[in-house]
Amino acid sequence: MERVRAVLFHRRVVFGIPFLWLLLFFLLPFALVLKISFSSAVMAIPPYQPVFSFVDNTVSVVVNFSNYLFLMSDSLYIAAYWGSVKIAFVSTLVCLLIGYPMAYAMARASARIQLVLLLMVMLPSWTSFLIRVYAWMGILGNQGLLNNLLLWLGIISEPLKMLNTNVAVVLGIAYAYLPFMVLPIYTNLVKLDVRLLEAASDLGCRSLTTFWTITLPLSKAGIIAGSMLVFIPAVGEFVIPELLGGPDTLMIGKVLWEEFFNNRDWPVASSLAIVMLALLLIPIVLFHRLQTREMEKDG
Repeated sequence: MERVRAVLFHRRVVFGIPFLWLLLFFLLPFALVLKISFSSAVMAIPPYQPVFSFVDNTVSVVVNFSNYLFLMSDSLYIAAYWGSVKIAFVSTLVCLLIGYPMAYAMARASARIQLVLLLMVMLPSWTSFLIRVYAWMGILGNQGLLNNLLLWLGIISEPLKMLNTNVAVVLGIAYAYLPFMVLPIYTNLVKLDVRLLEAASDLGCRSLTTFWTITLPLSKAGIIAGSMLVFIPAVGEFVIPELLGGPDTLMIGKVLWEEFFNNRDWPVASSLAIVMLALLLIPIVLFHRLQTREMEKDG
């Protein structure tokens, strides 16, 4: 009996540590941001009115919904949300178009070469994120490597404006998050039963037909997982739009930064963060349902 209790205790500890981590570093900060979103901005430190106050033995609660109404009425924030979703979607599509052939080639390579290719995919992530983004500034600048190469080849007569554009932001996000697309698809493709492809070939299917009817449908779970891993963080990206984007690049991460640190309007910034999180919950819930269905099918 004591042994069973000890096993149950250790099991609770093992399962309790992740939940404690989630409570301390997600739920509590989320509750704090949610509370600030229902307050009003004031010239004080911190720059918002308390939601809960205790005066003369009386607890008063003042909930302000005007921040959320302001977000819905101001076209700037609506454009920021739409710009974030649009750039994140295009970046995810670029990652998929580049990452799927890479993952397919890795899955079809020999075991020894697969390790080398995996290392090559993961190796850039070992370098500082800022250094990699600054490298793109040197590549896309007016006097950057790409413009100098095109001028030397005679393809262009004057430098192209590539830096501080939405195209530069898409390229930066696609480069930074490409491993998050490649690895889930590779993990899915490497488990693909090769006998299905051999059977299709024996029945006279061409390679392209086999890919569209067998390989691509069976790798759907990896595609969706990789797309979610790229799209969700790309929506709230701040560093890449700040360094590679221009004045026309309007993303919610930049707006959040300006509201928090430039305008010092913490309630509006908190409302922006809460709405962004609510929007991201939609693809997260859809992805969770899809994963549950796939696990039920495998079971």
